[in-house]
Amino acid sequence: MDEHIIEAAGRCRVVVRDGKVVEVGSPLITECPLARRFACPVNEMTSEAIRDNIQNRIDSFGMCTPGRELTSDEVFVGFGASEIISTALKSRFIDAAVIVCDGAGTVVVTKPEMAQGIGGRMSGLISTSPIPDVIRRIEDEGGIVVDPDHAFLDPIAGVRAAKMAGYEHLIVTIHNPEDARAIREYDSDAIIIAVHTTGYSHEDAEKVKQYADIVTACASQTIREICGPCAILQAGSTVPVYALTSGGKHLILLRMAAIEYPLFVTHADLPVSGEKSPHPLI
Repeated sequence: MDEHIIEAAGRCRVVVRDGKVVEVGSPLITECPLARRFACPVNEMTSEAIRDNIQNRIDSFGMCTPGRELTSDEVFVGFGASEIISTALKSRFIDAAVIVCDGAGTVVVTKPEMAQGIGGRMSGLISTSPIPDVIRRIEDEGGIVVDPDHAFLDPIAGVRAAKMAGYEHLIVTIHNPEDARAIREYDSDAIIIAVHTTGYSHEDAEKVKQYADIVTACASQTIREICGPCAILQAGSTVPVYALTSGGKHLILLRMAAIEYPLFVTHADLPVSGEKSPHPLI
């Protein structure tokens, strides 16, 4: 079955089949300033608005279909995970990125424009099924599809595949905090970015604090409370991105250097909260 499950805009479960949104759950948050800035804005956190947003992504760049656009130079969020990763690849601070892609599952990519094209416009991918054309085009561009038969999401297998291919300096995105621990034990030098953290438990946030290098706060109360005070650098205040290690800090500084618009930098006790943030934090 061609089925892709996404958690979007406040952990709202969305099911896509054959290029159509067929199921939308109820969002767990009522307000997200970031969602208002989407290409198809979600001004009200309703199932209908989220359905329209996801269907727009399908129609505009082929998400979850054989026509999926895989490369992009467009910046969607100043300090988004894909922007940080693509900048790190451009700077050659890392050799390869282990990320996930709808229609392919866990993939290893080395081209900045592919990291941005895959991750920049995609919400939290929970599961996906293989789309042969997407898999073929990723491989044609030098990427590695870890499980072309099932398109499983398995970042640890992605790290192993990257290492077997000869890549030494890796960056990995994770959603499950337990994966961060396993990756750190397998590759102590990997840069780990925890994403899609809304709804993290206290235990989840503690694991991220212990094992990750960068974490996106999303609408997570526990990440702000547990990881925020431990951060050594924070990017943004509406939906903060915290660097927890010197490696993570270096990547965010690389991203800052690549941004062409003006930036304001100051010293502060962290975390810093903006006037607007997702509501409620969960």
